[in-house]
Amino acid sequence: MELSERMTDDGISVVSPSGRLTMVGAPDLREMVSSLVRDGRTRLVVDLSGVTFLDSSGLGALVAGLKSARQAGGDLRIAAASEQVLLVLKLTSLDRVLEPHASVDAAFAELRPRDRRGRRAR
Repeated sequence: MELSERMTDDGISVVSPSGRLTMVGAPDLREMVSSLVRDGRTRLVVDLSGVTFLDSSGLGALVAGLKSARQAGGDLRIAAASEQVLLVLKLTSLDRVLEPHASVDAAFAELRPRDRRGRRAR
């Protein structure tokens, strides 16, 4: 599995794993997200468009990242998952917790700050 990260202009970190997200690569994803959160980058999107397979270790890394981000006052969203990955999320009911989005842009919209009226910034 390969892993890359970038930050958007509005301060959202996008983490992009590619390949098989299994017990081999899951610790790397977990460490990257933990490191970002420790550095104060608590609004994260994990772009799953390049993930071809996801096992329980990969799910664990995503849930750990979500927990870490929320404990620091932020949030983590997942985006652009393949049908196979979405099926795994649905079968484990983790689609209710991790809130998959169709695209990275859709996930960004959920992470943008809200104004006083509760509307998200554009």
